Amino acid sequence: MPTMPISGNDLARFSGPQTFMRLPQVDSAKGLNVGFIGVPMDIGTSWRSGTRMGPKQIREQSAMIRPYNIQTGAAPFDALECGDLGDVAINTFSLSDTIRLITEVYDAHLKHDFTPMSLGGDHSMTLPILRSIAKKHGPVALVHVDAHADVNDEMFGERETHGTVFRRAYEEGLIVPEKVFQIGLRGTGYTADDFTEAAGWGFNQHLAHEFWHKSLTPLAADIKAKIGNHKTYISYDIDSLDPSFAPGTGTPEIGGLTTMQAMELIRGLRGLNIVGCDMVEVSPPYDTSGNTALTAANLMFELLSILPNVPYR
Repeated sequence: MPTMPISGNDLARFSGPQTFMRLPQVDSAKGLNVGFIGVPMDIGTSWRSGTRMGPKQIREQSAMIRPYNIQTGAAPFDALECGDLGDVAINTFSLSDTIRLITEVYDAHLKHDFTPMSLGGDHSMTLPILRSIAKKHGPVALVHVDAHADVNDEMFGERETHGTVFRRAYEEGLIVPEKVFQIGLRGTGYTADDFTEAAGWGFNQHLAHEFWHKSLTPLAADIKAKIGNHKTYISYDIDSLDPSFAPGTGTPEIGGLTTMQAMELIRGLRGLNIVGCDMVEVSPPYDTSGNTALTAANLMFELLSILPNVPYR
């Protein structure tokens, strides 16, 4: 049987290893089905910093999570060998070098057949991860949950930042445009075309207000039908949630999704051929309660629970 997280009945949750869900810390992805990787960076942000502390606090809050999902029956640790691969050793003074380092680390890990689950860190990290993912799997379908489309061309003259990720991914052929779904978009823009240009590339965009007071289960079913069995990457920005649920983020926008809608969406995507996912933009300094990181950790567990081959009891 695969390794289980340390039980809170065996060792108090406020002690033990500072890994995701207190899983074993490992140096190599060899033998893993799933590996958790931290990317502690915030040098790609454009408003509030602090996401460099995200992976550490997500891991800390994940100690609360138990291995079985009582609501859905998901039992990921009954079938998947999971471990924590630690953090990418970024260059905290250089965004361009950090992006290079992330790709190098993921290229090395992806020599093994496993699913990377990444803890951020600002959204800049997703571009180098997708570069590695595409080398292994080819262009992927993308489910991108976010308040922002992240399709700017440049920010302060820089082409690789947290707000340009998916334009670069589109230009580089890392994603399949007609199988890109952006969910939760809202707020204000620099131009009238901020949220619409990418629709011309084939992106499927869903603004948050379309789902106020509604379930996201039907949307998940539609996305799943349109993606089919294509290999899929899920990028989850915590600012997709309304700030009342997740205040600890760098670029909050009111009128966002609820935690219940987030769970509906993720659970509804079960059956997709998921080859990687990330949780980004958790900024602990803006939520000293730890609740934003706790929410992020639980959503990562929900994502783990819908990976291929997870049994449901």
